[in-house]
Amino acid sequence: MRRPMAYVRTIMKDRTCTRAPISRPLTARETTAALIALVCGLALANKVYAGEFHDAIDEASAAVEAQVVAWRRDVHEHPELSNREYRTAKLVAAHLNDLGLEVTTGISNTGVLGVLRGGKPGPVVALRADMDALPVVEQTGLPYASKVTADYLGKEVGVMHACGHDNHVAILMGVASVLTGLRDELPGTVKFIFQPAEEGAPPGEASGAEVMVQEGVLENPDVDAIFALHVFQAGTVGTASYRSGGAMASAQSYEIEIVGRQTHGARPWEGVDPIVAGAQIISALQTIVSRQVDITVSPAVVTVGTFESGTRFNIVPDRAKLTGTIRSYDVETRELVHRQVREIATSVGSALGAEVTVTIDRGVPVTYNDPALTAAMVPTLERVYGKENVTTAPRQTGAEDFSFFQEKVPGFYFFIGVRPVDVPAEDTIPNHSPFFYADETALVPGVRAMANVAFDYLKANAGR
Repeated sequence: MRRPMAYVRTIMKDRTCTRAPISRPLTARETTAALIALVCGLALANKVYAGEFHDAIDEASAAVEAQVVAWRRDVHEHPELSNREYRTAKLVAAHLNDLGLEVTTGISNTGVLGVLRGGKPGPVVALRADMDALPVVEQTGLPYASKVTADYLGKEVGVMHACGHDNHVAILMGVASVLTGLRDELPGTVKFIFQPAEEGAPPGEASGAEVMVQEGVLENPDVDAIFALHVFQAGTVGTASYRSGGAMASAQSYEIEIVGRQTHGARPWEGVDPIVAGAQIISALQTIVSRQVDITVSPAVVTVGTFESGTRFNIVPDRAKLTGTIRSYDVETRELVHRQVREIATSVGSALGAEVTVTIDRGVPVTYNDPALTAAMVPTLERVYGKENVTTAPRQTGAEDFSFFQEKVPGFYFFIGVRPVDVPAEDTIPNHSPFFYADETALVPGVRAMANVAFDYLKANAGR
């Protein structure tokens, strides 16, 4: 095989394979035909081994680069908030339909599922991309920068792909093209999951990975393993990172309602002061991580984000409310922290004569990379990026609702670098920043990585 792919094979009437030069970006149908033809050349030689399949993936990924970049810019310029990804979903569904996949829309509101059944029997893998943007006014100055505004919680806000989900969508659309072109030799089934509302559905609405799971996206056929990637600038283009086990934190929000007894500020002994109770609860909560959690095993975070109480300087109010977030990396630590938050808040409040109610939401579970699956997939990342360019990532205190998929089936979630190689680390721009951008040369390696982990898993587990 020759690389880079300067030519594509096209199927002639006599079923032989010839080559025609590329003079323009291919349409989805043309790309599919060309990639199918690429497998034709291998099949005629009757020796489609894993190494040759990897070469075919690499060539096919290079062939779709122009289209992947175009998709990414289109989605970036037209971002949509969580549960409002109508245009993006339509774009994705049209492409998957053009590829001839089994397509289902409207899952978890705007989610899209495409099913590719390979030509050979084997297991089922799922690949996931999140589609939603954030209420952020873009300040990158890019020629395709977003100028979109939308209603968010009753306010008109700017909308931007400040977390890089536009890259995820474009990469997975490219992977769908690549693997569809290699369908005949694919040992199993691939599900392409395009998910809404990873950033969280608006209040009163349900969506995201949890709802997709509830609506059966991992079933019929049942998924054996699931993969996803995320772009970030902490790494440069051409690098990848991962972490086995707890990679990103579970995240729950909590609310502590403190009911005291109102009185005049000049006579506090005649009431029960919820502000004093709240202050002591805040102080006591700091002992959970510092004195209760074994930080040599697993770290945790307990943060108080708001403290609301009172209406006037000379009135002891009758109630106060604290809200905050809890982060942890395993079930045992999470349960310990939750138990301590409840016990400390209610005990301190009771000692001061106040009634305290603690509510902790379900939140998002730990993004937990199955150790066996991770160990099996790391060599794939090392082949794509080079062993020296694949590193172990530090734990991330941010959360990811990909974890709802991982609660049901083994999953592997990894990061790919999108910072230009000539930009120093100290100039890294974090996700969710209005200045966040991605070097587009990272897109094809992302396509290669996702396509290869899918194929390698299918190949390794075919016949089991």
